[in-house]
Amino acid sequence: MKNTTIKSKILPYLFLITFLSIGDIASAQNKTNKQATDNTVIFYFARHGKTILNTMDRVQGWADSPLTPEGVLGAEDLGRGLKQENIQFKSAYSSDLGRATQTTRLVLDQSGNKNLSFKEMPELRETNFGSYEGDLNSKMWNDAALYLHFKSAKELFEELPKNPSLIKDMLASFKTLETLGIGEDYDDVKSRGQRSIREIAEREAKAGGGNILVVGHGMALSIFLSDLDSQGKKAQIGHMGNAAISKVIYKDGKFTLESFGDMSYVEKGKTERLGK
Repeated sequence: MKNTTIKSKILPYLFLITFLSIGDIASAQNKTNKQATDNTVIFYFARHGKTILNTMDRVQGWADSPLTPEGVLGAEDLGRGLKQENIQFKSAYSSDLGRATQTTRLVLDQSGNKNLSFKEMPELRETNFGSYEGDLNSKMWNDAALYLHFKSAKELFEELPKNPSLIKDMLASFKTLETLGIGEDYDDVKSRGQRSIREIAEREAKAGGGNILVVGHGMALSIFLSDLDSQGKKAQIGHMGNAAISKVIYKDGKFTLESFGDMSYVEKGKTERLGK
């Protein structure tokens, strides 16, 4: 997807409510990636690889499409990068949408976790955009802008840096405007996602903790993690790329967001693949 598309313009402002500072990410990367031994659960949340609908800049929520050849390489690169860091997963979970399950299998196979099965969870799906599914992103965002009394999506995007909370209004407008009656707003997505993440965290902590892979979707992951951190860490960094990793620590009933949208694992895997 081109950086100039409407979707790539809007995502950085959605992530404003989620991201850590660059300094926090650098610090987190210096910490050990070895398997936890004290019931600590270390989540590696991954966005799926690039898909056909991503490439066409079309709305892809519950609608699905397979990974492109580039998307397959990105998922495999993520796996190779994780393997370089000697990260062995104790368990793995995925959204039940095909692009996420395809990514999960590729990541596990390339990271040295080929024999590990994973659980599919519909609660980890992307936001449901109802009748906008498969439509152009530009159409959906422009409709939201007009509904919120802006002249255009461009004008709305110019307002977002000054008022990032507008993203919740935009998601609410999708739910209002879509005609199938099945769309989700911000709170709908956050509720199902955070509930499932806490269930996973508690289950894995009781089983002794360890590294856990969870593969999901860009907008949904940013909403799931928006206020999960017990310290409320927030900062704007930018767009979450395909196959990016967000690392979260769960210990003593509390979540700590250590990094968000980290592409370093993908870059390490790509460097290995290209033999640089």
